Amino acid sequence: MTLAALPLVGKLTRPVEGEVKHTHEEGGLGKAIRTAMKDPSYLLLHAGFFTCGFHIAFLVTHLPGEVNLCGLPPAVASWSLAIIGLANIFGSLYAGSCVAKYRSKYVLAAMYGSRAVLVILYLMAPRTELTFYIFAAGLGFTWLATVPPTAAIVGKLFGIRYLATLFGLTLLTHQIGGFLGAYLGGLAISQFGDFTWMWYADIVLATLAAIFNLPIREAPVQRQLAAA
Repeated sequence: MTLAALPLVGKLTRPVEGEVKHTHEEGGLGKAIRTAMKDPSYLLLHAGFFTCGFHIAFLVTHLPGEVNLCGLPPAVASWSLAIIGLANIFGSLYAGSCVAKYRSKYVLAAMYGSRAVLVILYLMAPRTELTFYIFAAGLGFTWLATVPPTAAIVGKLFGIRYLATLFGLTLLTHQIGGFLGAYLGGLAISQFGDFTWMWYADIVLATLAAIFNLPIREAPVQRQLAAA
């Protein structure tokens, strides 16, 4: 699909006229990274994205095992993962639209907070096929919906000159969380025979991520007023 899209690049883009000039380049990439790593808002953003990775990797890796523990057929796990992927499309588009209307930190706080609520409701619900499908739809809606607001905050804090690198570093933290989510999930099932403690950890981390995003320094959204 990627190779087939390449011929469309020239038709869907146009060259930039004149010389492209970047601002705030003094010190280069190294200074930009050092400045970002000293910014509490950027570090709080990392903390939230760590939770996102932890949550996603744990579920993708161990949802089939959870379904098996509940005595349900393997097809429930495959359908649940499919529903997560489908709901993710709509959730990401919705989050992207919210970034233009609300502060991204509030969008992130809502996404992480909703994950904690969903896990709590899942633990309280009977383990049926319908429960897994509803749970998957809710989680899928928030799955990668954290990406647009996270990237938006990085751009607002430090501009777009080094956006790819600075957002890439938050993604590195995301992947570290993903490693721990998958690994500790395996450790939990081998040591305790179920994922109870992982679900509790997921609730705590998601709640903390929602709280950590609230103090992030972010300017209000500037809405364009229609000309009279």
